[in-house]
Amino acid sequence: QVQVVESGGGLVETGGSLRLSCVASGNIYRINYMKWYRQPPGQQRELVAGFTSDGSTNYADFAQGRFTVSRNDANNTLYLQMNSLKPEESAVYFCKAFLIPRSSWHSFDYWGQGTQVTVSS
Repeated sequence: QVQVVESGGGLVETGGSLRLSCVASGNIYRINYMKWYRQPPGQQRELVAGFTSDGSTNYADFAQGRFTVSRNDANNTLYLQMNSLKPEESAVYFCKAFLIPRSSWHSFDYWGQGTQVTVSS
C-alpha cells in the first residue's frame, strides 16, 4: 500500500507564514512527481505548486513570489513554504503523488487527506 500524509497546517494571521510537509511512503517503486493543491470551502480544488516529471517546478499565478515548493527525494517528502498569506487562502491543502507502486507497472495518483490552513483577518 501507499500512503500520502500532509502536515503543517494551522491557524495563522494575515501576512503570516506556514510550511507544509507531505510524505509519501509504503510500497513505492518510483515517484514521478508530487504537487500541492488546495480547496477553499465550496470551491473546486486547484493547483498551487509542484514539480513536473522532468524535475522543474510550476506555480499557480497566485503563488508566484510568495510560495516556494521544495522536496527531499531521499525521504519522499514535498514541502510548501507559504509567505504573506491572505484570508482568502484559507483552504484544505492537499498533496498528490504521481507514482509507480511496486505492485504495478503503471503510474497512479495518490492523494493525501489534506491539512487545514486558516488565515485570520
